[in-house]
Amino acid sequence: MSHSTSTSTLTSPGTGRTDAAGSPLGNGLKQRHLSMIALGGVIGAGLFVGSGAGIAAAGPSIVLAYAASGVLVMFVMRMLGEMSAADPASGSFSVHAERAIGPWAGFTAGWMFWTLLCVGVAIEAIGAAHIMTGWFPGTHSWMWVLVFMALFCGSNLAAVSNFGEFEFWFSALKIAAIGLFLGLGVLAVLGALPGTGSPGAANLLHDGGFLPNGVDGLLVGLLASVVAYGGLETVTIAAAESENPVQGVARAVKTTMWRIAIVYVGSMLVIVTLLPWNDPAVAADGPYAATLDHLGIPAAGEIMNVVILVALLSAMNANIYGSSRMAYSLVSRGQGPRALGKLTGRVPRRAVLASCGFGFVTVLLSYWYPDTLFAWLLNMVGGVILVVWGFIAVSQFTLRRRLEREAPGKLVVRMWGFPYLTWVALAGVAGVLALMALSEDTRTQVIFTGGLTVALAVTGYVMQRRAAAAR
Repeated sequence: MSHSTSTSTLTSPGTGRTDAAGSPLGNGLKQRHLSMIALGGVIGAGLFVGSGAGIAAAGPSIVLAYAASGVLVMFVMRMLGEMSAADPASGSFSVHAERAIGPWAGFTAGWMFWTLLCVGVAIEAIGAAHIMTGWFPGTHSWMWVLVFMALFCGSNLAAVSNFGEFEFWFSALKIAAIGLFLGLGVLAVLGALPGTGSPGAANLLHDGGFLPNGVDGLLVGLLASVVAYGGLETVTIAAAESENPVQGVARAVKTTMWRIAIVYVGSMLVIVTLLPWNDPAVAADGPYAATLDHLGIPAAGEIMNVVILVALLSAMNANIYGSSRMAYSLVSRGQGPRALGKLTGRVPRRAVLASCGFGFVTVLLSYWYPDTLFAWLLNMVGGVILVVWGFIAVSQFTLRRRLEREAPGKLVVRMWGFPYLTWVALAGVAGVLALMALSEDTRTQVIFTGGLTVALAVTGYVMQRRAAAAR
């Protein structure tokens, strides 16, 4: 695909639009929806559940791990925000990759992300069903999976405002929970909470010190923290269906720094300050429930189960939405089955059904083949988010130069320290992938993800050549 220097290269390829006003999709997301999606999007089940394994491996240095990966994520979101504010599109980074690198890149990044989100729907549905069967012992997991799949598939088949309302209230509950946790935690650290004394730096420096398992433990914590940040990209997909996409995505991206610093790094610091990192309860009950138990909060485990359930359902809802919009964008650019491109009431209902269908099949695979096919799927998407981040960095590097030449007024959000920090982000992504390849626990994920990337890239390139030959 040739990249001329005409202004047309700055429109969304194949979407027939240059701005959100021309989008065939709806614009039912209000600013309050987008703001809350942006805020709640950083508070996922990975934070509440997955952080326990990171703390067990890294000890108090988990704070450094989350801070380091948080800086990488801030760079990625800033780059993505720059491109999305300049040209909002429901395909987000897939559209930007196509415009910057070529159709094969948009195809590869888009379908990789779609696969990741659909597998994510299955993981979240299974997790939510597990909590429900604990509360209702006579029920079966498949019943709850069916209920949740039907609920969120139905809400996403309706107007986009339904998705926005669900996410608004889910996010409000998550923000309230994490805010209360941090408030109680800071009071306890200061010794201002009744019945508790300040632990000082004892838990940070004793039991092996700040790096109890050395650099190896820190690296394991780093890999765990990267996974927890996945999903932030959905806000740039949602922005394309908001009332004012340019201002919406700009505002959401600009607040990423303090959201990551407070929610992730702040809560990790509170946890490892209040509890010994090797406390068995951190791994058994989860770090947040263990901390609340330590503070004497009644029914801490059940409170956290409610919060985790909300986080899982929120992620499930967002993943169905994000996957359906990504599929629709790909199809509208001639990079998928045309049947999925039909809009009904400005909603891509066929794309929603296809995404839910794949997610539901993945749930069934988890029951039928938990140690084979489902494990294979999990490994296949293990490093997908890092590959997507790589595409974002390369795309931003190319499109920034083009925007500066052709439409500098579109640079509402600017990547800091360009081009140097773009190179730093790309090196960071490559570094994390290299660490995954060196680690026995994650090497299989790199191999499977690499196989998926190559397969999609080759398919996309063949389609690109055929399309060029047909012109």
